[in-house]
Amino acid sequence: MSRIGRTPIAIPAGVEVKVNDANVVTVKGPKGMLETTLKPEIKVAVDGGFVNVTRSTDEPKQRSLHGLSRTLVANMIDGVTKGYKKELDVSGVGYRVIKEGSKLIMNLGYSHQVIVEETKDIKIDVPAPNKIIVSGIDKQAVGQFAADVRKRRPPEPYKGKGIKYANEVVRRKEGKTGAKK
Repeated sequence: MSRIGRTPIAIPAGVEVKVNDANVVTVKGPKGMLETTLKPEIKVAVDGGFVNVTRSTDEPKQRSLHGLSRTLVANMIDGVTKGYKKELDVSGVGYRVIKEGSKLIMNLGYSHQVIVEETKDIKIDVPAPNKIIVSGIDKQAVGQFAADVRKRRPPEPYKGKGIKYANEVVRRKEGKTGAKK
């Protein structure tokens, strides 16, 4: 039995979890509502203040889906209570970021500005000209949006210029030595 999958998920106060016959799990909380459809082999039951995820057989595919499904439901519950955020750092001479309305305007060394629009699920905050904070209730959507912003100018290994995650370590390379023959 999956150690992750068999662990019950505690439902905090103010959070409502519903499961319908089509295996659609709906989680409502103080920050919003999330919904996902799970595979029919996985059963989700709400018992009192806990959510239990079970599987019907021990086939390898169902075993792998067991832990995944439990983690997805746990992430939904965390999202509607606490939310998720990713911090990005922008480094480089002349590289800066500003927010105008719902648009993120980035000067990243191109001949043009790079503009990214925030969505209804994702909120962007720019506390400093070289820091971006992406936040929302859906863990997957926050991570994907942060990856899309980072993709505009990934960090390069020689000078370290570009957009990187706040906890990311960029492995630096040595430049040319210029040795004469």
